[in-house]
Amino acid sequence: MKKQMAKLFMASSLVAGILAGCSGANGASSTGSDNSKSIKIGVNLELSGGVASYGESLADGINIAVDEINKKGGIDGKKIDVVKVDNKSDAAEATNGAIKLTSQDHVNAIIGAATSGDTVAQAQIANDNKTVLLTPSGTSPNVTVGDNGKLNDFVFRTSFIDPFQGTVAANFAAKKLKVKNAAIFADSSSDYAKGLSAAFKKTFEAAGGKVVTEEAYIAKDTDFRSTLTRIKAKNPEFIFIPGYYEEVGLIVKQARELGINVPLMGADGWDSPKLVEIAGAAALNNTFITNHYSSEDPEKKIQTFVTTFKDKNKGELPNAFNALGYDTVYLLADAIKRAGSTDSTKIKDALAETKDLSLVTGIVSIDKNHNPIKSATILEYKNGKQVFKTKINP
Repeated sequence: MKKQMAKLFMASSLVAGILAGCSGANGASSTGSDNSKSIKIGVNLELSGGVASYGESLADGINIAVDEINKKGGIDGKKIDVVKVDNKSDAAEATNGAIKLTSQDHVNAIIGAATSGDTVAQAQIANDNKTVLLTPSGTSPNVTVGDNGKLNDFVFRTSFIDPFQGTVAANFAAKKLKVKNAAIFADSSSDYAKGLSAAFKKTFEAAGGKVVTEEAYIAKDTDFRSTLTRIKAKNPEFIFIPGYYEEVGLIVKQARELGINVPLMGADGWDSPKLVEIAGAAALNNTFITNHYSSEDPEKKIQTFVTTFKDKNKGELPNAFNALGYDTVYLLADAIKRAGSTDSTKIKDALAETKDLSLVTGIVSIDKNHNPIKSATILEYKNGKQVFKTKINP
């Protein structure tokens, strides 16, 4: 997920003042030592603000995984101690949270953020302090590889990246739905949406399809009728709408009210219980998303997780963010165990060597850019419920 980083550099002066004290003269990590009786994990998530639904869902999954591991004796006899901060869905707050976790709490690693922008806001802190930063759901390529093309040594992710989602969506539209032309309606203020749009367009046109129009909106817009009317006039057979649930819910609702009944599709940004509340169950019929997993997937590991989650949440089905939060803890725990140490540099090296680790959201190997190689799932909304459609391998 990718939020804009307009506020990121508000914290730059604070970063500069604190970073000098976060590392020793030789650049050694400020995190705790192997002599500690616990493993201290920082969690820097959007627990309030515009995308709080994502952060709250990740936190629920994280809590279950931590409880499971601790009840089994922890990692090499050490219990996991979680320190949470709320970045309030704001890049500057995410930076401040990372500073606190590294310089004051001396965590061994940080999980977060939910969105790409709020993760990138922590990358400098993680690299300078040699503290692993593992985002469950930050999908923009520049999370792990900066815009300068340089690898962020201490930054990793559990989710697949935007270009993969856009490619999967385009192939699904062209090959499964057999559509010949499509429209794109994307958030022009979001690098997440722009990255997905670019990948979708490239793949769809390569498959012989035609993008008949591209329209844009801006985050926090609420009235999309005039733009949707222009799109309708182009007679697309399919509309790709990469965005977040708040705007997407209104777009879907208003599109159906205008008589736009063609298939609509998005990505993991749609995945929130609030989407159905905003759009309405009927309006979401004949819509699809790429996502990280499905609670309906019959694989044993998935169904075990679903049962556990339901037992702890009054029968509620876990969404993809719940699963990614859960998997992120196990991905990190596996690396710590293989590293045989809580030293962040050793954890970083072990993460980079992850191969064929079986998680709820897929079998994961980490590539040279610190991205997981894993499958994607296509879901269809039917009467307000997500229905497992198919799984696409990388």
